[in-house]
Amino acid sequence: MKIDFNKNIDGLVPAIIQDVQTKNVLMLGYMNEEAFNKTKELNKVTFYSRSKKRLWTKGEESGNYLSLVDIKLDCDNDTLLIQVNPSGPTCHKGSDTCWNEDNTQTFGFISQLEDIIKDRKENSSSEDSYVASLFEKGMNKIAQKVGEEAVEVVIEAKDDNDDLFISESADLLFHYLILLQAKGFQMEDVIKELKKRH
Repeated sequence: MKIDFNKNIDGLVPAIIQDVQTKNVLMLGYMNEEAFNKTKELNKVTFYSRSKKRLWTKGEESGNYLSLVDIKLDCDNDTLLIQVNPSGPTCHKGSDTCWNEDNTQTFGFISQLEDIIKDRKENSSSEDSYVASLFEKGMNKIAQKVGEEAVEVVIEAKDDNDDLFISESADLLFHYLILLQAKGFQMEDVIKELKKRH
């Protein structure tokens, strides 16, 4: 890794800190060559503090260290992406990130869909919403729908119509997300179990 420390002012390069699990950006700091080497030596992210004019290891006072997982260098060799496992809040003000955001795992559109299903479960009447009507009918009906959709996926998998296969797969996933919510779980719980098995 050939970092160009001479490209920027005072021999510092930006270091973007990202949670390796959630992929959320936690903070931005600056490193000189000494801070970079100290980070690799300690396996804890160490910056150069522009205000204190010295090296500082994130967490040296709070105990909220950023344990090093991986370092990537950008295409211009002057910016670092550092993936970490945080051991507590990252921001000195006590929040998970320096943008005052929760450092939680999200799954893109699946997470949005889970939020909609949760809202329908809690706030809609069965007259307004198919999802609400399923929750009103209870666990047996929801589980039955998942079973029906699973069978339809299997049937379409044996045929040659890819459009129908994808359509039935979407139906299955949608109803499975409803079943998870009915049981008090979310996709995150399933992902955690898969990670344990991995």
